[in-house]
Amino acid sequence: MSTTIQQQATVAPTGAGLYARFALAGAVCCGVTHGALTPVDVVKTRIQLEPTIYNKGMLASFRQVVKAEGAGALLTGFGPTFAGYFLQGAFKFGGYEYWKKTFIEAVGQENAVNNRTAIYLASAGIAEFFADVALCPLEATRIRLVSQPTFATGLVSGFGRILKEEGVLRGFYSGFGPILFKQIPYTMAKFVVYERAYESILASAGPKESLSAGTMTSINLGSGLIAGIAAAIISQPADTLLSKINKTSGTGSVMTRLMTLSSELGVRGLFLGMGPRIVMVGTLTAFQFAIYNDIKKALGATGGFEIRKA
Repeated sequence: MSTTIQQQATVAPTGAGLYARFALAGAVCCGVTHGALTPVDVVKTRIQLEPTIYNKGMLASFRQVVKAEGAGALLTGFGPTFAGYFLQGAFKFGGYEYWKKTFIEAVGQENAVNNRTAIYLASAGIAEFFADVALCPLEATRIRLVSQPTFATGLVSGFGRILKEEGVLRGFYSGFGPILFKQIPYTMAKFVVYERAYESILASAGPKESLSAGTMTSINLGSGLIAGIAAAIISQPADTLLSKINKTSGTGSVMTRLMTLSSELGVRGLFLGMGPRIVMVGTLTAFQFAIYNDIKKALGATGGFEIRKA
């Protein structure tokens, strides 16, 4: 089977304008999907942080939260969730497109096709590092609001209190290590599984040019769902550690705290909240890729690179 590298034809936009559109599409798809799933994230975080109380499964935990605190509690942390993942999505998707193109041009077309999995992994990993720098302070605020409902009334007051009482590094970046351990493997798995699933499904469905917009959206949804499930399983232990380390300010170095928490939790404890997280991540990843590609098309941002067998 011959191999080709295909650059989607477009005369404009290019350069910074093109990547700004990629970033905007990524920001919207991540902010909207993560924000919409705030109730699931609240329940997942409660299960991780208070397993002795929330120990009867996802649906029962939903009912427990609503009964004890009211339905409004399910939207705790919506502000930092939307803002954090809006920023993260811009860096993640925009950065991924940029680094993918950079690597393709560096190694040449034929080598890029033959080594496309490595390019997907490297592009995703680098993009996610910078995305996490933007995400970490807002994720720390979200977790504090969810785990301590009386800590603050919302994003602005919670962010300000953490900054005042704990400072930038300890308050906002004590969870940076766990975020990297969670998000970088998660994003690498997310993009490489999506790209390979997309390639396989598209090969069975027929030439891309002959498929309707609805069919392409369905392919993006299916590929995203597969990618989300795989990414959720791979990153689950680090997600649990992130929730735990951000619950309180703590003492000692970040690495010491991570090692202590890992020892205390054990393998089973590290996978607390797996069910809700698979539902959440699988769903949001499916919709992220569908929304991202539809917004790119609407903005005319079709000048990116695809590497696949033809």
